Amino acid sequence: MNALKQKTENQLAINDEDDKQTEPVVQFVSFHLGEELYGVNVIQVQEILRMTEITPVPGAAHYVKGIINLRGNIVTVIDLRQQLQMSEKEFTDLTRVIILEGEKYTVGYIVDSVAGVIDLAPSQIEKSPNASRTDGKQHITGVTTQNGELLILLNVEYMLNDSDYSSAVGF
Repeated sequence: MNALKQKTENQLAINDEDDKQTEPVVQFVSFHLGEELYGVNVIQVQEILRMTEITPVPGAAHYVKGIINLRGNIVTVIDLRQQLQMSEKEFTDLTRVIILEGEKYTVGYIVDSVAGVIDLAPSQIEKSPNASRTDGKQHITGVTTQNGELLILLNVEYMLNDSDYSSAVGF
């Protein structure tokens, strides 16, 4: 009986390994804001630009830096550091604008630097504790560790459809 139990447990372990190998991989564009590493789903990234001239928009929210003309489309540009209530930082040669597409809006996020593309299996992502918002809505979809560093995955759809945010973007 023990031999049968051991064989079954070994087979389950092998099946678990097979499941991990066939688990779909999701790609995330990772970027730095200060010392923190963040990520957004690559499917929502339209492109990544070097810092460009931004036309200010009077009366916009403090984190809205302005607008840019991206091949005939007007795109609102957000300073993600300010939106996440981090201290301001001067732009450098590493500063980038990540153009993200949501269901309703296309928005540019200013980030300190882009780190690269990371492949993650859903089993590697831990659901975020409900700490980012008291009303249960989340800017953060999950967290994981990448090379010993915490990677915070942002919920772009929520951010682009949040009522406060969408009024700032849709001016």
